Amino acid sequence: MADTVDSLILDLLEWIGPDTRPYDEVMEAWRTSCPRLPVWEEATHRGLVVRSRDAANCSVVAVSPDGRRLLLAQRHPSAV
Repeated sequence: MADTVDSLILDLLEWIGPDTRPYDEVMEAWRTSCPRLPVWEEATHRGLVVRSRDAANCSVVAVSPDGRRLLLAQRHPSAV
């Protein structure tokens, strides 16, 4: 199961991309009540995503530096 969650976490990081996404949009797409696939929760717990406020005081999500390193190492190893 860990492989499935790890793969989905990488999908989440790629989906967020290099910029921020609105928190509500991320939750709409990635929150789940399935205890077997805690993608958002695991990514947050591992410090792979960060939540902050933008200039308009809206909650946004971005890939953390650790998340970028993981994504580069796992999905784009030639870029590391």
